[in-house]
Amino acid sequence: MKVWDKDLFKTKSLVKAALIGSVYCVLVVIFAPISYGPVQIRIAESLTLLPYLWIEAVPGLFIGCLLANMIGGFGIIDVVFGSIATLLAAVITRKMPNLFLAAVPPVIVNMVIVGAYLSLLLDLPFIPTSLYIAVGQAGACFGLGIPLIWLIQKHLGKKTTGR
Repeated sequence: MKVWDKDLFKTKSLVKAALIGSVYCVLVVIFAPISYGPVQIRIAESLTLLPYLWIEAVPGLFIGCLLANMIGGFGIIDVVFGSIATLLAAVITRKMPNLFLAAVPPVIVNMVIVGAYLSLLLDLPFIPTSLYIAVGQAGACFGLGIPLIWLIQKHLGKKTTGR
């Protein structure tokens, strides 16, 4: 299974990636009070399961996170490392064999990467900060993301996976 595909650069794929990125960024900004900080539940993180269905979600999520973190207040460290965490999680999610396992990479990757830099930036202990990030991620991915993917599969059909 390839992570990148030559069809990714066709117009329809670019539009899908742009829409996913836009929705991610808008959701983070709309829910800004709970989207940033050491205790966060990013509603937009429910979209991090979309790479399980569509490869276009990988760059879309990366760009959406990049833009959302530029708007947030944690500076260049959040822009760079938060966006890299989202990209890494999206690439791993794309490779997962089932939906339940697809929800795990965003939780683990963000727990480690975002937990680490937020604990440094805010001078907080790493373990509690990482656990708070993991709990918020798990809520978004398992509580919102899995039902979202089920809904998409139900309405668009199983052929949406493109696998």
